[in-house]
Amino acid sequence: MPEGLQRYVFVYGTLRRSGRNDINRLEPTPQFIGMGAVRGRLYHIDWYPGLTLGSDEAVDVVGEVYAIEPALEALLDGYEGIESGLDSEYFKRDLEIDVDGRAYPCLVYEANPAFVRGKTLIGHGDWILFSSGANSIS
Repeated sequence: MPEGLQRYVFVYGTLRRSGRNDINRLEPTPQFIGMGAVRGRLYHIDWYPGLTLGSDEAVDVVGEVYAIEPALEALLDGYEGIESGLDSEYFKRDLEIDVDGRAYPCLVYEANPAFVRGKTLIGHGDWILFSSGANSIS
C-alpha cells in the first residue's frame, strides 16, 4: 500500500502486546510501528477498558501504533462493536499520534461516554499495568 494511503491504529487495551486479545494474533498481521500516547481518561469497563479523549483531568494513555490493512480494520470494527448511531459502544476517531518524533494519522476507538459512566477510572492510563495487578486507580 502506498505511504499516503497507509492506515494506522492506536491500541490501548486488550489488543496491546501481551493483552488478552493481542492484535498480533489477528489476520492480516499488523506491522508494529512503536509506542505512543493520547491525552484522555481510561476506564475499567469490565474485562476491557474504554478511553475517552480530552478533558481537564486527562492523563497520558499509553498504547501501541500499528500499520493495518483494510481487512484488519473491518475485523477490529466488528470486535469493537462499531454501529451507526449514538448507541455504539465505541466511536472511531482519527488522531495524530507521535511515535519517536514522527506523527502518524491513527484510528482510535473511543468509548461512548454513556458506557463509562459510573465505571472505575484508571488514573495512570496504562491498561496492561492495571490488568497485571497494579490496580492503581483514582
